[in-house]
Amino acid sequence: MKILGIDPGYGITGFGLISAERNQFGLLRCGAITTPANTDFSWRLSVIYNDMVQLLMMEKPDAVAIEELFFGHNVTTGINVAQSRGVILLAVQQAGIPIFEYKPMQVKQAVVGYGNASKHQVMDMTKRILHLSNLPKPDDAADAVAIALCHARTSTSLLGKYR
Repeated sequence: MKILGIDPGYGITGFGLISAERNQFGLLRCGAITTPANTDFSWRLSVIYNDMVQLLMMEKPDAVAIEELFFGHNVTTGINVAQSRGVILLAVQQAGIPIFEYKPMQVKQAVVGYGNASKHQVMDMTKRILHLSNLPKPDDAADAVAIALCHARTSTSLLGKYR
């Protein structure tokens, strides 16, 4: 199974594509869709949408896992990320690929085994699980790989069958 993890953003949208067969995981590809600051926001959304459509067509994942939004102190940033997430979800839906959404705590739980794990712990376990010599770059891509791993580990769990 090929799983595309997505860490949504409007400046940087991270993506990570992994293979998952039984309890074996491998990193296939990761990177980021970037848009330059100080450009028209609607143009930035169109770049994210078009690049996502192209990525989905090229890689043909079996599932897409995306992080749910977490609103911190900056609501304006959260609204812009939500709009970016919306065009990403539209692209995935139009491609007919199943979408799975995870909270940050669920990603930490699935990858590290502890829902309050630090970002460093998540990145270290991601590196270990995938047998990588280096962490994926940029950080948004590494986060997306962790989101894909979350889905791989959650969807193959026997507990997932009883939800």
